[in-house]
Amino acid sequence: MYIHLDSCTFAYRRNKPPVLHQLTYSIPRGISILLGPNGAGKSTLLKLAAGVNSPTSGSVRMGDLNARQRKYRQRVAWMPQSITAMTSLTAREQVAYTGWLKGMNRSDAWAASLPALARVELTSRANIKTKDLSGGQLRRVGVASALVHNAAVLLLDEPTAGMDPAQRRVFRDLIARLAHEDEVQVLMSTHDIADLAEESDHVTVLTEGTVSFAGPTDDFIAHAPAGTPTGRMVEEAYAALAAGQGREY
Repeated sequence: MYIHLDSCTFAYRRNKPPVLHQLTYSIPRGISILLGPNGAGKSTLLKLAAGVNSPTSGSVRMGDLNARQRKYRQRVAWMPQSITAMTSLTAREQVAYTGWLKGMNRSDAWAASLPALARVELTSRANIKTKDLSGGQLRRVGVASALVHNAAVLLLDEPTAGMDPAQRRVFRDLIARLAHEDEVQVLMSTHDIADLAEESDHVTVLTEGTVSFAGPTDDFIAHAPAGTPTGRMVEEAYAALAAGQGREY
């Protein structure tokens, strides 16, 4: 089941230009990487898809559900850029608390918290205070918190920001397993083109509030100019699309 944004326009203030304008987009199956410069609307798109914000016009739906319904939000998980450690809570308690905030009763949230931590390979840290976790581990607690209620779609906003290369590799492996083994649909915004690794299935490029490209990763890379060295294909493909040299979708 897919999230579909239909002709969505959104502005944070009435007297300001819209961040997104008449945007139509469906989140595909697998791992999708969302690229775009600062101010392109990536975080706004994720918030609309998560039901955190509502479009000024247009609609956000998943099948028969719209983003204003509780059942929709129970199927969708959103992880913002900043994960705050609840310093007095353990990793398990923080995940369980998030489940309760999502509408689970206390006992169900507690029971589901350990399997959620297992999915992100943090079972051994379940009883450690979140303030004592590394930055990469705290990000994984964020994913476990997002998934504790068995969401079908995971929306990640700059999840690898601040991670070192080793942490980023572990995190990407985790997301790949969730998408390809657990069949969770993933849309991940990033500024780091290194996140567009071999695991990604699709790429979306957002430019000035509109989708300038959406398609398979190989089709995205094909936009790199002829003669581009292999190691720079992703960077040059993005540069070409960001400069308006790509196809319109």
